[in-house]
Formats: sequence, structure tokens, C-alpha cells
Amino acid sequence: MEKKEIVQKELEKLMEIRGDFLDFFDTNISKKSDKISFDFVKNPTLDSKKCYEFFFKLDYQARKLRGLLVEAYDLKPE
Repeated sequence: MEKKEIVQKELEKLMEIRGDFLDFFDTNISKKSDKISFDFVKNPTLDSKKCYEFFFKLDYQARKLRGLLVEAYDLKPE
């Protein structure tokens, strides 16, 4: 598989994980009257373990994708 295809696959996975995270928010947090912003005031508590699991998956995938991009495009990270 070409590096570009690998990056594309991992980017799609990142977007899937992001979607799952936002679905979790949609299910557990009501929206403000603008129907866009989450109303954290009305929902002051969430399952912190579940939130961390989503964050960890997103962070892991982003770091994995970063490494692939650095390699594929011969970037020099700071």
C-alpha cells in the first residue's frame, strides 16, 4: 500500500473516532437554543472515564497520523 493510501486510511479512522466522540456528546449533552453549542451548564456531569476513552482514541490516532505524515512527506517536526 502506498504511503498516501495509508495516510488516507488513517485520516478516515481519525474522522470516524471524532464522529463517535461527537455522537457521545449529542447523546449526553443537550444543545443551547442556537442548536449548535452544547449546554454544559444544564449537564454539569459526564462519565469522565468514557470522555477520557474518547479523548485517548482521538489523541492516539492523531499522533499516529502525525508520524505517517512526517514520514510520507519527509517533514521535520519541531
